Amino acid sequence: MRRDARRFAAADTTASDALGGGDPLAAGGPFVTDLERVQFSPYFSRLSAVTQVVSPSTAGAPVHNRLTHTMKVASVARSIAERIGDTDAGPCDPTVVEAAACAHDLGHPPFGHLGEAVLNRIARDELGLADGFEGNAQTYRIIASLDVIESAPSGLDLTAATRAAIAKYPWSPRVDVRALHHADSVPRGIHRTGADYDVFKYSAYFVDEADLDDAREQVEARPLRQTAEGAVMDISDDIAYSVHDIDDFYRAGILDHASVTAEFHGWLDDVPSWAAASSHDLAGSSAPGAALERLRRKVDRDDPWIAEDDAFYDAVWAVNAELVDALLIRPFDGSLALERELAAFTGRWIRGFVDSVGVATGDSLRTGPLSLGPAAWHRVEILKFLHRQFVLSRPDLAIQQRGLSTVISRTVRALIEWMDDEHDRHRVPRRLRELIDLAHEDYAAMDATRYRAVAAWRPVDELSRARGVIDYVASLTDAQAADLSDALSGRGDRIWSLGHRV
Repeated sequence: MRRDARRFAAADTTASDALGGGDPLAAGGPFVTDLERVQFSPYFSRLSAVTQVVSPSTAGAPVHNRLTHTMKVASVARSIAERIGDTDAGPCDPTVVEAAACAHDLGHPPFGHLGEAVLNRIARDELGLADGFEGNAQTYRIIASLDVIESAPSGLDLTAATRAAIAKYPWSPRVDVRALHHADSVPRGIHRTGADYDVFKYSAYFVDEADLDDAREQVEARPLRQTAEGAVMDISDDIAYSVHDIDDFYRAGILDHASVTAEFHGWLDDVPSWAAASSHDLAGSSAPGAALERLRRKVDRDDPWIAEDDAFYDAVWAVNAELVDALLIRPFDGSLALERELAAFTGRWIRGFVDSVGVATGDSLRTGPLSLGPAAWHRVEILKFLHRQFVLSRPDLAIQQRGLSTVISRTVRALIEWMDDEHDRHRVPRRLRELIDLAHEDYAAMDATRYRAVAAWRPVDELSRARGVIDYVASLTDAQAADLSDALSGRGDRIWSLGHRV
């Protein structure tokens, strides 16, 4: 089968053919079918009630949720794909890219990245799941196994091209790190410390690994590399949240202008002194400018394929001039004039980022086959720094997140305890029982050699119960998770508030 034809192969060829999906020209083609299946999925609709970075209750003003963020990622991604077309790095179909962008956050659990961290810790430390929980892997599990359509036994039966493009980190925790010993760098999502490797980002759990391998084989993807379409999705995600999250925080009054100004001016006004500072002195410094200097050294160390000191300086200067000193200096008042200025900044920067995307130079494992241009790449890094340094570290957000982490952990533990209760386990929510049964089928269907390699002595029943409970909790909205936690602890008074999940 030719490579371009293999891209159309779905997870279940028979089911795809029954829908006319085997012919790329039929009814808009299989990539259009992929896009529609993602957009009509209940997992997609759920994103409107899942936190992006901060919840509206914290911000005090309307902010992006996972769905509005996803729609903007999809818009940016399609614009990039339409502009660059197919390249030497591989095919770049706009509809494949849009479908992957729409799917990319399906696996995010309640309360955003906080929920992801808590579920991962519980899955590994308490439930014995060696592959833990990872939002990107949960996304792939949804499209490959958990979601349903009429014509396939499980999953959305997406084409190989779309399944491969969804994999931002195209490996499982079992990635063969021995091959990395001969590489100058390791991919984003894998840390190297001496001879050891920490695989902390990945796009498939052990149980879904074979499906991802099949999709990547169909499109002839290079080992440890995103497809070109997957790279566009990844880049678009960076663009969207680096710009629109700053938009959110400015509108909500979360960004403290004095602190941001002090940091940026503190670094720009004394670049030579910061460059000469010792690593020891810099590590513990809270002086204005120290955090930016630590970032400069980090990108120099981690991304030498693109990092340039002059480009870093220019990016800090640009963000300071066009955002810090031009916008943040004035509190957002909702006026049309300030709305217009904010829209102009957002539009101008996004257009610049989109126009900069091209085939990556060099062969570093730190980048995909396509990349932002050097100037744009550094600007995105500075915007993400602003987000991390001045939003995620806020004490009020940390206090709320401590409480939300308790909601997630208490819910998982209560459901596991319920499943262990031989006198009452028959009354657990039907959806939970079905997800455990589905996980059991998936583990039982694994190749025996692969299963032994990842499960050690643990029986299928234990693995499937743990994975099913994690799948269940991860599929809840923020409100559903809070209501379920209250109900399981005896504090809830709205027994029907969980709706179809019960």
